Amino acid sequence: MEFKLLMVFVDEDKTDKVLDASREAGATGATIITNARGQGLKKTLGIFGLEILNPRDVLLILVEARRVKPVLAAVRKAGKLDESLSTGIALVIDVDQAVGLSDHVKSLAQKIPPQA
Repeated sequence: MEFKLLMVFVDEDKTDKVLDASREAGATGATIITNARGQGLKKTLGIFGLEILNPRDVLLILVEARRVKPVLAAVRKAGKLDESLSTGIALVIDVDQAVGLSDHVKSLAQKIPPQA
């Protein structure tokens, strides 16, 4: 089986929506890294000139390769990732090897048949 790693960086208030959308589109789950910080094109300065960094979550979603397009599309829509610069990003990385997922994939194939 081939897998892709979908990495999604979103504000923490969007995490649940993105996770639900990814699961409905064919993902079997995710690992969530909380309180990540990052910068965009411009620094956001607050009171006393201190930089404001909104907490973000990093979602690591391992997806069967043939399911990655619908999952990415669902994540983009749920997270509103294309609406402005500060909404977050998602990217896909090839995975050479993965173990421990065969039961997840079998269970998912029964619920949502894979599309070619």
